[in-house]
Amino acid sequence: MKIISTKNNLQVLHEDNHIIVINKRVGDIVQGDKTGDKPLSEVVKEYIKEKYNKPGEVFLGVVHRLDRPTTGIVVFARTSKALSRLNELFKNRETQKTYWAVVKNKPAEASAKLVHYLKRNEKNNTSKAHIKEVPDSKIASLDYQIIRELNNYYALEINLHTGRHHQIRAQLAAIGSPIKGDLKYGADRSNLDGGIHLHARKLILIHPVTKESLEIIAPVPDDPIWRAI
Repeated sequence: MKIISTKNNLQVLHEDNHIIVINKRVGDIVQGDKTGDKPLSEVVKEYIKEKYNKPGEVFLGVVHRLDRPTTGIVVFARTSKALSRLNELFKNRETQKTYWAVVKNKPAEASAKLVHYLKRNEKNNTSKAHIKEVPDSKIASLDYQIIRELNNYYALEINLHTGRHHQIRAQLAAIGSPIKGDLKYGADRSNLDGGIHLHARKLILIHPVTKESLEIIAPVPDDPIWRAI
């Protein structure tokens, strides 16, 4: 899928009257938080206001989020009707999400299904993956396969079955394969840009209004490792 706009460093992957899909960069926050940094949602509002010369406040609904150091697909709703229907789609897991990740330590199996019980630690904003259920934990499931062996790293394709806090990061760390650059989950060094090599690569969903099937693919960031994949 080609990028249809890169205005103000905003990579727009899909845009119509009801939804807009962005390829998030490292460091972007999807929605405002305690840092006070300008969120991606505000940048998208400005883009819409300018492009369509809209008077007054622009409606934009946040449907889901990506972690700040992660890149890839983020969907926003441009109408209240689309927002309520997208919320239902994501809540009921009626979307198919595919991620790419780069790890240094090769997983024991070339492909596998991982099932853990994740417990969130609010104080340090992490989640720990447990083999057995523990108090206040939630079941987390994904499958992965190695799609490319690089000189010092391995590229994985991941399909999520659940959507837990830091799920991919925590589950890969639990099998001894933390994501490149992810110091919080055991990587040995950070990336220069402060990001991690986790990318929301593909999203398949039914359009909330037109009901057509959409398959959206986000180009990877421009760095040597991603380019090698």
